[in-house]
Amino acid sequence: MTSQTTIDTTGSGDKASAAPSDLPPAQGLRGHPWFTLITVAVGVMMVALDGTIVAIANPAIQKDLGATFAQVQWITNGYFLALAVSLITAGKLGDRFGHRQTFLIGVVGFAAASGAIGLSDSIALVVTFRVLQGLFGALLMPAALGLLRATFPAEKLNMAIGIWGMVIGASTAGGPILGGVLVEHVSWQSVFFINVPVGLVALVLGVLILLDHRAENAPRSFDLLGIALLSAAMFCLVWALIKAPTWGWGDGKTWAFVIGSVLLFAAFALWETKVAEPLIPLALFRSVPLSAGVVLMVLMAIAFMGGLFFVTFYLQNVHGMKPIDAGLHLLPLTGMMIVGSPLAGALITRLGPRIPLAGGMAATAIAMYGMSTLQTDTGSAAMSLWFALLGLGLAPVMVGATEVIVGNAPMELSGVAGGLQQAAMQIGGSLGTAVLGAVMASKVDSDLPSNWTAAGLPELTPAQLDQASEAVQVGVAPVTPETPAEVAAKITDVAHDTFISGMSLASLVAAGVAVVAVFVALLTKRGANAEAGAGVGHI
Repeated sequence: MTSQTTIDTTGSGDKASAAPSDLPPAQGLRGHPWFTLITVAVGVMMVALDGTIVAIANPAIQKDLGATFAQVQWITNGYFLALAVSLITAGKLGDRFGHRQTFLIGVVGFAAASGAIGLSDSIALVVTFRVLQGLFGALLMPAALGLLRATFPAEKLNMAIGIWGMVIGASTAGGPILGGVLVEHVSWQSVFFINVPVGLVALVLGVLILLDHRAENAPRSFDLLGIALLSAAMFCLVWALIKAPTWGWGDGKTWAFVIGSVLLFAAFALWETKVAEPLIPLALFRSVPLSAGVVLMVLMAIAFMGGLFFVTFYLQNVHGMKPIDAGLHLLPLTGMMIVGSPLAGALITRLGPRIPLAGGMAATAIAMYGMSTLQTDTGSAAMSLWFALLGLGLAPVMVGATEVIVGNAPMELSGVAGGLQQAAMQIGGSLGTAVLGAVMASKVDSDLPSNWTAAGLPELTPAQLDQASEAVQVGVAPVTPETPAEVAAKITDVAHDTFISGMSLASLVAAGVAVVAVFVALLTKRGANAEAGAGVGHI
């Protein structure tokens, strides 16, 4: 049956008729909304899990393959770069060829690349296959959202996105725990091999359950120059953010890539006004709610990813926890996201996104302020309180901002909208890590010399001070084996106190970002085009 509706591509109130193409009614499992949700959740779980699980395996990979620190960094950077650069283009591929096909290709490619990493015997092969993982992950993520958008009716879409967000949150936060268990008790290769059976399950479910949905006026051509310009702009931006901690924010190379990114984005925007079928119709951004949703996703990721980046160092290097223990201490955050995401979906369906989104970012701001009060001797109960509040605040934002972006885009651009949502999160996370990392570095560089002198420790040369500062920025005390115990204790106290002061300032900045996001959330509203999907299926 065909679901005929009207959609507003601009948010201005001008309507244009569009509908999904004619499809037969769902028979049994095929096209069933809730089974579709289970299927895409299994696939998305692989990508979300891989974002954090691999960090635990990096030290073992470095030791086993004899890699340098810079080479190991590329295990993460190569994956992230490929994912961030190709997400929007991958979403367009789904709009053009169907989200079922791109999802299945993404699942197969991601699982195959994971298996290849486990069989690799050199760091070059590991990095190469990690880049491939990122490319296939980019195919999979927007396609999952496109399938949900096309399968669920408007009154059920928020709940579906809530469960989808729950899976992403739980997988992201659970990565360090699972990774610690696998690396400690099996091998680093098992971190990647685990994706093979998960991918096979997602493939079988996808073949049996997923129904191909295509909008009647889906794109029929490719904006190749637009793809090239956008990919180059995204690459320059993400590359600058990746290299800024090494080069420095004042370095000419950093600013060359930032300026290059701005110029390429400008060229892309100009070209999109001239091409017949643009990669991203700029009329999308006339929708204030959609634009606010994209900005909100960036701000949320800055506060969340940037703030959480230092918490892992705090737990492991200041409190001396093992990776598994650190992951367990983050369970309140994971648990509240698991519980809160479906509830947030129901709440957003009832009230609309504005109040839950603003409330969620307010809770996130309070949680980040609370995390700025953590000390070297803070107990687990106090930490759990702030982690739980952070999870409770993030849940409605993950759900609501996603619905605002995807629901305010026309059906034929649901893949591009999904790509925008994911790209906003990736860029926000990178911005958070880079900017808050710069705040941390500046605070440590400022406080360490005076704290060192006040403790009565021997004076350091400029080179020694630079080395000590780099260690303190991640909570490590620059103590050598031959250092006397009494001196080592003083150095450890200075290092941890200085790290805490830097983390506190970074958390306050993250709280300020979350406060700004509260006001952005007030510009959102329910997706005007959510009802364009769900032409078929059993609810």
